[in-house]
Amino acid sequence: MGIEKGIFNRSQLLLGAEVMQRMSQVRVIIFGVGGVGSWCAESLVRSGISHLTIVDSDRVCITNINRQLMATMDTVGQVKVDALKQRLLTINPHAEIDARQQIFSEDTAAGFQLETYDYIIDAIDSLKDKLLLVEMACRTKAVFFSSMGAALKIDPTRVKVAEFWKVQGCPLARAMRQRFKRLKRRPARKFLCVYSDELLQNKGCNATCGTSHCMCPKAAGGPGDAALLNHEWCSSKAQINGSLMHITAMFGLTIAGLVIRHLNDEVSALCSPA
Repeated sequence: MGIEKGIFNRSQLLLGAEVMQRMSQVRVIIFGVGGVGSWCAESLVRSGISHLTIVDSDRVCITNINRQLMATMDTVGQVKVDALKQRLLTINPHAEIDARQQIFSEDTAAGFQLETYDYIIDAIDSLKDKLLLVEMACRTKAVFFSSMGAALKIDPTRVKVAEFWKVQGCPLARAMRQRFKRLKRRPARKFLCVYSDELLQNKGCNATCGTSHCMCPKAAGGPGDAALLNHEWCSSKAQINGSLMHITAMFGLTIAGLVIRHLNDEVSALCSPA
């Protein structure tokens, strides 16, 4: 086991050798490594997950620094999944991190081979792509967890876990359920979501960050281009909402906790006497 024996000493002390062995074998994929997914990825790798695929199409923007794990002034402009992979490998150099700079969509979905994973984690912002992932993930045998909206929140005590159809007070969950009902479709099975019923309002206004470090997808030029200083708000999202690291990280860490708890319960059930 080499250095991993040292890295995961405290994890094994709590969980036991059987759970740690299983954790080193399972395959996990995270869609979206922003404010939620990046912290989820780090928690999983620090806990003992060795086979992790991370999927995101964006580059690190200066506006990500307030909440995303790998976002620093040194990584602005880098591909997010590449920056995160580099970070994760400093934690466990033996981990197998598959970094994919892609969008999950109807055009790309088949290429991810979701049926080959043990755990699928949704931290996607796009409603259309999120619905597609929910439907496809729920048709596999993989355990599936989804993050609802983590923006416009301050109170960490209101972060909760519930089955998708029982999530209350979350506009994203409501919009997803309404879309499923309009389409006259439902996910093939139930799944757990992390959410908060807190909903605040933006006190500021959407505007460019006003720096040459803007990496929003619709920006007029590359990093350092003077045109970026004056361009209109350029994010690809339909609406930009304020968000804070302690909330987005708590969403991601909670999902990581759900994965670890499921693994622990699974192994415990197999090891318990009949």
